[in-house]
Amino acid sequence: MAELRELYQQTILDHNRNPRNFRVIKDADRSAHGDNPLCGDKIRVYVKLKNDVIEDVSFDGSGCAISQSSASLMTTAVMGKSVAEADQLFAKFHAMVTAGAEQAADRKELGKLAAFAGVREFPARVKCANLAWHTLHAALESRTEPVSTE
Repeated sequence: MAELRELYQQTILDHNRNPRNFRVIKDADRSAHGDNPLCGDKIRVYVKLKNDVIEDVSFDGSGCAISQSSASLMTTAVMGKSVAEADQLFAKFHAMVTAGAEQAADRKELGKLAAFAGVREFPARVKCANLAWHTLHAALESRTEPVSTE
């Protein structure tokens, strides 16, 4: 179990140091802004849809390692998925980070996103991990009000 936890930590650190899809999509169909006042995380998610499929997704902003790596892994996970599939993945991710410590993460369904299973041990950090997901959800629903974890 210690080896798995180390692998997860390495995944989070890698995506924080080298975030994937950290850029602005100038011709995005939708975007949303998210803010975590407790931690200081700020993010904007950009989405380009084609026939209800996420053709391109990116983010920019600043924040802690958890929020930035979560956004990076989220964008790689939802790229090419339908809006419904992205919503299902969000529900599974949210359930994982808010589940009890005894509940194992479904690595088969969540893949690298399972790296965030340990976040549930630190309730204040759950908001950091979920910020990008809530912001993506707002963008997909074309909501204009900023997302806040408070």
